[in-house]
Amino acid sequence: MADSPQPVPVSFPEFQPLTTAQWQARLTRDLKGQDPATLRWQTPDGFAVEPFYHQEALAELGGAPAPLVRPAGAWRNVPTYVVPAASRGHEAIDRAAAALKLGAEGAHFVLAQADEFDTDYLAQQLPLADTYVGYSVVRGAAGLLARLVETGAGPLRGFLVLDPLTHHLPDLVSQQQELREVLATCRNWPEFRALGLDMAYYGNRGATATQQIAFTLNTAAAYLNQLPTDELPVAEVAAALHLHVAVAPNYFFEIAKLRALRRLWATLLHAYGLPAEAAANLTIFASTATWSQTTLDPHTNLLRHATEAMSAVLGGADAVSVGTFDSLFHEPNEFAERLARNLPVLLREEAHLGQVQDPAAGSYYLETLTDTLAREAWALFQQLEAAGGLPAATGQVLGMLHETAQIQFRRIATGEQVVIGTNRYQNAHEQFDFNPKRLLRSPTFDTTRATYPIEVLRLATALHFERRELKKKRAALVLLGAHTNETILESFLQTLPELERPELHHAHPEGTLSVLFSSAEQATLMYATPLQFGRLARTVSGLPLDEVNYTPPALLTADLATMQDAVQIFGLKEFVVEGYSTEDVLARLQGRGAATATAGATEAE
Repeated sequence: MADSPQPVPVSFPEFQPLTTAQWQARLTRDLKGQDPATLRWQTPDGFAVEPFYHQEALAELGGAPAPLVRPAGAWRNVPTYVVPAASRGHEAIDRAAAALKLGAEGAHFVLAQADEFDTDYLAQQLPLADTYVGYSVVRGAAGLLARLVETGAGPLRGFLVLDPLTHHLPDLVSQQQELREVLATCRNWPEFRALGLDMAYYGNRGATATQQIAFTLNTAAAYLNQLPTDELPVAEVAAALHLHVAVAPNYFFEIAKLRALRRLWATLLHAYGLPAEAAANLTIFASTATWSQTTLDPHTNLLRHATEAMSAVLGGADAVSVGTFDSLFHEPNEFAERLARNLPVLLREEAHLGQVQDPAAGSYYLETLTDTLAREAWALFQQLEAAGGLPAATGQVLGMLHETAQIQFRRIATGEQVVIGTNRYQNAHEQFDFNPKRLLRSPTFDTTRATYPIEVLRLATALHFERRELKKKRAALVLLGAHTNETILESFLQTLPELERPELHHAHPEGTLSVLFSSAEQATLMYATPLQFGRLARTVSGLPLDEVNYTPPALLTADLATMQDAVQIFGLKEFVVEGYSTEDVLARLQGRGAATATAGATEAE
């Protein structure tokens, strides 16, 4: 309009441009002569990050890359609701319907059993034709969609995550046929992405940003190779693809991860002869990572979720799901869900995130980081394709994933990788508002997280000190996990003054499980093979040794005599640190001196 204000060129004549040499001279001065190159750090992805980037960085990229533009105009706030096995999902549906009136813009249902989910009740509570709804399932997707169609809701909006390749399901041939049926059902639903890839599977098990991108590209390539038929062209398969991504707290890396993913997506589809606009239609659903969530000092999860959600939005996600800070140990509750739901609302309404498309565009550091991640991920993608692609290279993928997770466990144990409230700045007077015994027994307690080896030891020793204080005449055996003794040793060494850190040795053969034997009199760290622990667990639970339909729990309890006999009969061995007793190790890891361990137990609880 004629009376609209006209843009005025922005100029800051009082600020003179500085050359790279001037910036470097200033850095050297501020570092008091120290070489800025000493601030260079090595990333878990295997490449170095410089302490300083300037305009030459863009020149090395051939100029500033074109900004990345989302296909949709705005990102959505989409909470996630887990529907357990044998549940019809009514409670989760009711919570989702209420959330839509309080700031949510969609719902994501994680279905343990898709065939139990009440789609009629869902259609009654949510206007499905107008509501953005996602469904994550492992099996039964075709039946789920057929029942959704029967509700008469019309074309759906949202997405489906069904990724048998990533979840290593058997009988891939029949699984692929189900995927084709799903795509046929959704063929005329332009606002529904039916072929969601579970990239979050890798992110929530410790994969690096490079690995997450590469493994996802390998998965996409497998589906693009295997699913098309004469009736189902490759372009239709590509148009149905959708990504579910886990976003971790490493702020700039997560922004760059999503940007690099979009750029490589265009490269991948180009290899299949598809136009650039096909890649531009990719949609990304980003969830805050469970890998980085903690049980100890759990309110720090709120802070992690904030930076994770910001990274998702600034990285270009189309929908964001913020998890509840207490989901590891509490049932769903309105307080935690309201905080999780309102965090994206605050980012949009008060921080105004998302009003600018690709705000990272032109940043010397972020453009370089995006380009580096893209090149490293593409090289890894090609390496795995040369090995036969997926599923042939699944063993290599899982091997890399395991190695990366173990490296992070060790980094956390040594304090090199900081987790606030867990291995640094711990709350010495933390009061648990949950029952550690019940939590360790729970089959739903997430054991795949980065801090699990440390916090399960803390919870187990808390139980021991409590048991000793109460003089219970029972014993407990707590499964700490595989390789946890290495983490225990690394963590223990950090509690000693540097001058008192001789070469300490411990007995922990490869491939064994770490356990804590706890009675009223003592706590002993031990190890066992999976076979030894499994047989012991069956005996203590009163089951036959050859019982196959049994998964040993993390916590076993029995009378002291029974447990002592079982430990001896099945050959569990004690964890040994030369010069220190098990009691010394546990007391130090609990933040107590050996003499005050018992007295401080009740206070710590």
